[in-house]
Amino acid sequence: MTSIDKTKLRFNKLQKRLRREMGQAIADYNMIEDGDRIMVCLSGGKDSYTMLDVLLNLRRNAPVNFDILAVNLDQKQPGFPAHILPEYLESIGVSYHVIEQDTYSVVTRIIPEGKTTCGLCSRMRRGALYAYAEEHGYNKIALGHHRDDIIETFFLNMFYGGQLKAMPAKLKSDNGKHIVIRPLAYSREKDIAEFSALKGYPIIPCNLCGSQENLQRVQMKGMLNQWNIDSPGRVETIFSSLKNIRPSQLLDRQLFDFENLSQQMDTEKPVVQPLVFSAMNVNKAS
Repeated sequence: MTSIDKTKLRFNKLQKRLRREMGQAIADYNMIEDGDRIMVCLSGGKDSYTMLDVLLNLRRNAPVNFDILAVNLDQKQPGFPAHILPEYLESIGVSYHVIEQDTYSVVTRIIPEGKTTCGLCSRMRRGALYAYAEEHGYNKIALGHHRDDIIETFFLNMFYGGQLKAMPAKLKSDNGKHIVIRPLAYSREKDIAEFSALKGYPIIPCNLCGSQENLQRVQMKGMLNQWNIDSPGRVETIFSSLKNIRPSQLLDRQLFDFENLSQQMDTEKPVVQPLVFSAMNVNKAS
């Protein structure tokens, strides 16, 4: 087998895996329903490119009809290559819109030099995207967070925030006006990175703003990477545990009624979600 054949075989395996994982995540959390208008947030990084690619792939054989609009937020960072995303999206025939909002000047004016700007920047970015979705009737907002992001966030909240909280695969915004979905919730970052490299996406670097990296998240990523080396399978088990919660075995009195616990209380029952994407539909997608 030639190197070209091996590369093609690897690409096909990755594509099928990512498609299967996304289809399963969509089904498990009822992310997409008939008639949905989905705003796919595209940053120019490997995750959002892959999310859009696999979503488009799944849509060809999906059992429901839904619209996709790729949306990018141009935050007016110095050196931002504004031409890259429009050229790419036009080349693959995807509808898109670029929101232009100078959040960069606001953030650099408020945050002292040398301090991490990510928190304020992300809040302003989220506000701009939510506003556009509401104004133009998009009822779902798709973000490119993957399984590793979810696990890292879980440990960040536990180690630094004193909370058992991660990133849900599907959520309603605080104002109740938006449903946010994360179709890559079941996919590993290393698979996405390899798929992105094989596809040759025109990646836009994420360090244009010049802000420091979130050192806490870097520590979490390093910890998980080391676990993958020392104890293969541990990270997969941790992710499974996030889908297998037993409130009565924890200590949160707001989540479980310990005070009035009696022999007559019903035991915990799993919540069954309706499936939109069946396994058959996922496997038939091309």
